[in-house]
Amino acid sequence: MSHVAHELHEEFPEKSETIRRLKSENAHFARLAEQYHELNRAIHRMEADVEPVADETLEGLKKQRLSLKDEIVQLLETA
Repeated sequence: MSHVAHELHEEFPEKSETIRRLKSENAHFARLAEQYHELNRAIHRMEADVEPVADETLEGLKKQRLSLKDEIVQLLETA
């Protein structure tokens, strides 16, 4: 199991400037990025057993993170 936080700027280092720009110019993107960040940090805490949860709960949250990431990727590709 990975205990590495999946921050957007680490996931897409080549898009870091676009991420910064969209966060300031696009309210929808900014909301998605904030939701991703909050969910990502919660998952990281759970994986590190700081906040233990059932495996099913963790897997559900990971699916939500992936869904957010997919939407973020679509916006990054069209930016």
